Amino acid sequence: MFILFFSLVLGLFGPLSAPSGGVSPQTNLDVPPPTVRVTPASPVLDGDPVSVVISGLSSEKEAVVIGERVVRSQFLGGKTVLFQSRARFSVGASGKIELGTAIPREGSYSGADPRGLFWSMVPTGLPLPADLKPGQVLLRVEQEGRPPAAAVIEFTQSVPDVTVEEVKDFPGAVFAYPNGKKGLPTLIVLGGAEGGARSVRGEGPKFASRGFAVLVLPYYSPPKLPMGEREIKELPADFVDIPIERLNQARTWIAGRAEADQRRIGLYGASKGAEFALLAACHLDWVKAVVAVAPSDVIWEGWGLTVSPGTRSSFSFQGKPLPFVPYVDFAGEQARLFSGLSVHLRRPHDRGRAAHPEAAVEARIPIERFRGELMLIAGQDDQLWNSAMMAHNLAERRAAARLRTESLIFSDAGHYLNGTGWAPTTHYNAGQVQSGGTPAGNAAAQAETWPKMLAFLKRALGE
Repeated sequence: MFILFFSLVLGLFGPLSAPSGGVSPQTNLDVPPPTVRVTPASPVLDGDPVSVVISGLSSEKEAVVIGERVVRSQFLGGKTVLFQSRARFSVGASGKIELGTAIPREGSYSGADPRGLFWSMVPTGLPLPADLKPGQVLLRVEQEGRPPAAAVIEFTQSVPDVTVEEVKDFPGAVFAYPNGKKGLPTLIVLGGAEGGARSVRGEGPKFASRGFAVLVLPYYSPPKLPMGEREIKELPADFVDIPIERLNQARTWIAGRAEADQRRIGLYGASKGAEFALLAACHLDWVKAVVAVAPSDVIWEGWGLTVSPGTRSSFSFQGKPLPFVPYVDFAGEQARLFSGLSVHLRRPHDRGRAAHPEAAVEARIPIERFRGELMLIAGQDDQLWNSAMMAHNLAERRAAARLRTESLIFSDAGHYLNGTGWAPTTHYNAGQVQSGGTPAGNAAAQAETWPKMLAFLKRALGE
């Protein structure tokens, strides 16, 4: 079972075919190249709106805009790959193309979409450009009869005045905060089934750049195939009986930091991290707000290299394992991986819940106990587990207790919704392990979620 969860993180995605090229211009060197104006100027804080206007084009002629980005992708086995997108536009009398409103005649996306050229990039087998760094997007404009034009947009996860510190008290943890600020609303960030710290450390400066003090708190670190190395050896290797009260220790540590306000602490978690955050909110009365991305409404079975199926819980409280829902035929789903078939982790979850309804009752997360603010984010097509249905269950239980919940449920989205919509989403389902959603649906969900989530946290925890 562990191997399958590992495959979920690394992905077994093969590269997609590269997009076809642009126009083949016969360049007139006496004609000036187009102008590409990007607002705001680089670097752009990831998640902020970006406007791209291309002017100085010949009217009544088509122009092609090509996007390129170097991405180190967990879905491609951790490889660094060049991604590309393209769109062909008709140019009107104004000689301008505004990417926010222009509709491509053809290309890697359709419809007016300011993020279209960014999320629709696909992985290629092309060499990595020496002058294009991770986080940068190169936009190239080609039109027959004109020299090509280009612009580079650099997306950054952090503003310059954010500090990120290693936290010795918690292995692998980091604490991020805006310099010179005291008593800030505070977030504890919890990662998912991938474990370790690498996949979540970036959330620290990302949220700190928006005005929060942020503790990124890893809580387990599994062996990574094929060599079995572990990123953080001091943490548990198995996802078994993870103690919820670990967050009490985190709160005590936060109380010693002038940058943070221990009276205004929220939790942010995705997938298994959302399960952890929701459980903690029900048992720890100091939690003021929770953002749960791809959440669960029950506690699920734990796993590990030496753990027998169906015997252990994922979480514990005050030294006692909590009730859990067992999986059904996880091994059968895993076998599909080695047979070259698509893998849907949602199936063993759904089968387990159907086969053990009494366990689901015992293992349900008592979310009505949590009196703070709650935001739930889920995709209806989540193929890792049925997060949309579980989000509905959570919201209904809160409503029965006359507690308000903000729910963002997206019909065309899958499991991975903790982005901003400005990065490629085309490779999420390109291999055997399926996460669900369409590239356009996942990107649109991320784009809508990010600003609404920030607004929710600022309202729930205070500016």
